[in-house]
Amino acid sequence: MHLSATSIPSGPLCCFRSDAENFHGSRRILEVIPVIATKRAPSLQLAISKSKGGIGVITMRDRSKNRKPLQRGRNLSIEAIQTVQALKRAKKDTNSLEREIQSKVRRLLKWDLIAVLRELQRQNEPLLALKVFEEVQKESWYKPQMLLYADMISVLASNGMLDIVERLFLYLKMESSLDADTEGFNALLKTLMEFGTTGLVMDCFHLMKAVRCEPDKSTFRILIDGLELKGEATLSAIARKEAEKHFGGLEFLEENQDLTLSSN
Repeated sequence: MHLSATSIPSGPLCCFRSDAENFHGSRRILEVIPVIATKRAPSLQLAISKSKGGIGVITMRDRSKNRKPLQRGRNLSIEAIQTVQALKRAKKDTNSLEREIQSKVRRLLKWDLIAVLRELQRQNEPLLALKVFEEVQKESWYKPQMLLYADMISVLASNGMLDIVERLFLYLKMESSLDADTEGFNALLKTLMEFGTTGLVMDCFHLMKAVRCEPDKSTFRILIDGLELKGEATLSAIARKEAEKHFGGLEFLEENQDLTLSSN
């Protein structure tokens, strides 16, 4: 039996069940089973399964459920998705890329613009993400945030773009009204330590003190453990002295080791 597009009922989604036992000559009977439609038309994917009785069931599932959320509790909007796709298509041509930035990126609302930045970082598109990051910095609502810098530097460093990392860190140091965000500084310290840039690690720690951001125990664990692993005994000793000033001792390092051993 040939089932044309016009013979499929419109409206609610349907699945089709073919019964292998119901043959009349060469004809196969198809039963249309209505399924309750969702409010939005999803992106669908067909899946075929068979039961023991030879019944094949064609079902449709929503592929959009597989899409990872960009931010906690927030999915990419249609505008954000289209912008990401347009930027990726145009990335090999400077003129085309600039047109897409002007026509799409600069028209996005705040949360969509941040969403595009996060998605490009997630898809490991460092140079495109950097372009969008620069557009974020031009917005009137922009305030320098350590976590934004930490995420951007992490993507660049993981792609070996350490020269750009150094330039971006210089821009970070020139930012006015930088928030005293301990979590953001710790994230950046961890990234810089991971990619072996100990000079920038210490610069970041000095910047942390310059903006009067209070280091916590995690800050000193990152510094002391990381510097010792890299054989930077002198720098590690400096970090230990700083930790002693803040906490009156280094017992918290032993506490961390005890927690690690107990978890194993």
